[in-house]
Parts: sequence; C-alpha cells; structure tokens
Amino acid sequence: MLSLQQFVMNVPRPVYHRPKEERVNILTLGCDKNTVDSEQLAAQLQANGYQVEMDAPVARPITIVNTCGFINDSKMQSIETLLDCISEKQKGNIRLLLVFGCLSQRYRDELRAEMPEVDAWFGVNALADILVCLHAEVQPALLTRRTLSTPSHYAYLKISEGCNHGCAFCAIPLIRGRHVSRPMESLLEEARLLAERGVKELILVAQDLSSYGIDLYQKRELAQLLEKLAGIPQLQWIRLHYAYPNHFPMEVLEVIREHPQICHYLDIPIQHIDNELLHSMKRNITGDEILRLLDDIRTRIPDIALRTSLIVGYPGETAKKFKRLLDFVEETRFDRLGVFTYSHEENTPAYQLKDRISQNEKERRKEELMWLQEEISLQKNKAKIGQEMKVLIDTQTATHYIGRSQYDSPDVDNTVRLNRKNNHCRTGEFYQVKITRAESFDLTGHVLS
Repeated sequence: MLSLQQFVMNVPRPVYHRPKEERVNILTLGCDKNTVDSEQLAAQLQANGYQVEMDAPVARPITIVNTCGFINDSKMQSIETLLDCISEKQKGNIRLLLVFGCLSQRYRDELRAEMPEVDAWFGVNALADILVCLHAEVQPALLTRRTLSTPSHYAYLKISEGCNHGCAFCAIPLIRGRHVSRPMESLLEEARLLAERGVKELILVAQDLSSYGIDLYQKRELAQLLEKLAGIPQLQWIRLHYAYPNHFPMEVLEVIREHPQICHYLDIPIQHIDNELLHSMKRNITGDEILRLLDDIRTRIPDIALRTSLIVGYPGETAKKFKRLLDFVEETRFDRLGVFTYSHEENTPAYQLKDRISQNEKERRKEELMWLQEEISLQKNKAKIGQEMKVLIDTQTATHYIGRSQYDSPDVDNTVRLNRKNNHCRTGEFYQVKITRAESFDLTGHVLS
C-alpha cells in the first residue's frame, strides 16, 4: 500500500484551471476527526497562497464544506448547511462551492443529482483531490502540519482511520473503511510541531484508539505511543477519546498511572448493557465483561473520569431492557455520559431489523437517561466542593473565565467558572483552583494565590 506521501506525489496534474481567490472558508461539521481533516487541508491551502478561514460566519468566494454522515441528525445538519451555502451562491457571495467528508462519501451520487449548484464532490481522505481542483500543489513536507481551528492551547491528534469492528448500527466502516494506523514516527513529529506552537493539551482521537498499531506492528501499541508522547516536555495534558471496550489494552492504564501528563480520563463507548442487544449490535462483548472492565479500570486508577456513550431505541430494546440500562447507569455512576437515539442506517447489518420504536419514545428514553445522569453529575460535583484542582482556562465571557480540569474534555464535558472580578487569568494558562460551588455540569471556584 502506498504511503500518504507516495500517494500525493502521484496525483495527476490539476484538471480545473480556476484562478486563485484570496479567501477560502472551510466549514467543518461532525466529530473531532473531521476537524483534523479540515485543519490539514487549511495548512496545505495556505502553503499555496490562499487566505484560509475556518468556520467563518459569512460567505467567502471559495467555500469548502466538510460534512458528517454518521447518524440522521448529523446528516440533516450537513444538508441544511449545504442548502444555506447554495443560497449564498445564488446571491453571488460564493463563486466555488466544494463538498467533502462522510456525507459526500456515502451519498455522492444522490447529492450530486439533488444539488447541481455544488461545483465538486469529494469523499473522505480527499486532501490531494481537493488541492487538484483548486490548482494547488500538495506540499508533502507539510503533511504533519495543521492550521488549528481550536484555541491555540489544545489540539486533536488523529492516530488512526477507519474501524474493523463492524458494529451492526454503525456506518463508519462503510464510509471510512478498515482500521489504518498512522506510523508512530509521523504522530510524534506532528505532536512535537504542535507543542512547539504552544499546544499544551493533546487529545488523541480515532474511531478506535484501542486497536492502534495492530495493523502496522502486529500488536496494540497505544501504550508505547503514550509513553513517547509523554516525553514531549511542552505537553502538560494528554487525553484519550474513543477507546473501544473489546480487547482494551490494559497496559495503557499503567502508563496513565506512571505519567502525570496523561489525564485521568477515558472515553470508552459502551452503547448498552443488555446481552441480547450487545449481541445484536455485534459488539463482541457481554454485559458482565463490561462491568469487569470498568471495575478493573477504576481499581487501577481510582480517580479516573469515565465518559461513555449509550444508544437508546435500538431494535429489540424493550421497556425491560431499557430499565436494565437505567439501573446500570445508576449503579455505575459514569462521570460523563452522552446518549444517542438509534438511527436506522441503510446498508448496516441492523438495517435488516425492524425499527419499531417511535422517535418520540426514543427521545423520551434519552431524556430519562440524561435526567438520571444530571443527578449523578450533581452529586459528584458537590463532592468536589472544597477540593483543589488544576484548571486550564479555555475562554472568557464578560463576567467569567471558563476552564476545565483534567477530568473534562472541551465542548462535551463540565466546565470550571471563575468570576473575573475576583480572579485574574489568561486564556491557555493553568491555575490551581479551589472549588466553592457545584451545579450539575459546572463548578465554580477561585484561583489560589
């Protein structure tokens, strides 16, 4: 198989001879992995002389939309964004409209027929093709560089692409293909470059962190990758997202314990606890095995913050099975929890099942789970009153600095709020904070002098 650098060097010469515009806007929808793709594209375009903006609120002459096609809600958001861009194009505010990403990969022919106003459609891993379309040259030396769309003090590091698990409800393998790990040397180079630019928190993302390295090195190498990343002195936090529970590499926990830079935080999607549903979902793990895994993780790292995601309304989820899920959440007391309603995705194994649970009932179950989690989160947060913790300031409002502890990931988890009247902080810096107040999803505190 050709490496990415070998591939881009063999891309044919540009076929679209369009004049360069000064400004390009890249709109990114969906997950953090899409964010990385857009940032890599932005760096390449800038190296070719384009002025690139990320998620600009107003139209630019060239607009590129990175779409999401994972579940129905994300597909609808992508379509609405495309329709808005088409409207701007009809007004003359956009001259060239390009679309790439998961939705385009999955439904390119249908979308092309329905939206002829779009100038070109690309799938995933389309960096070279988009550059060809814009009469730009691929810069192989910049493949480990990105133009960050996040605040400058944190960044995502995508360590692999695709997934081999084939969960019955999931369209990712159809879109992204099988699991492909990035070489460790490339990841370390990118991480060092990010750190040199001021990144203090590195968030590892993939469809499946647990399988990192198994294709390149014939064994799971997430622990070794973490060891090496922890040796980059500028990185003060390293965070793990999306670790698959089946065959979770337990040696990773020892690395977390040994290196204070690695956050005591783990995002490990469970999806359900009922054995029949887990079997139907093709999760290749039982409810008892999930419970033992979670117990082992908490035994080895007692203060770890566990985040998970669950699916409600999957075909065959009876009221009794949903009650079992509720009981599981109440007993397990996750620190962070996200809930999705089942989306009936064509060409997935679960699409052969009857989707008999109404959307209203799916939403009701989601709401019930989230109400339970809100109460659990409130109780856990109240227990933190009086504690001291290291906090990274992400942003500020007119009245407060907004930060996070090591137990929280940006945008999806809890925040720590500091009143600006009584505290003087800088965005992107760490502070030792004493917690004085707790709400369901927010803590309030003050900086210790």
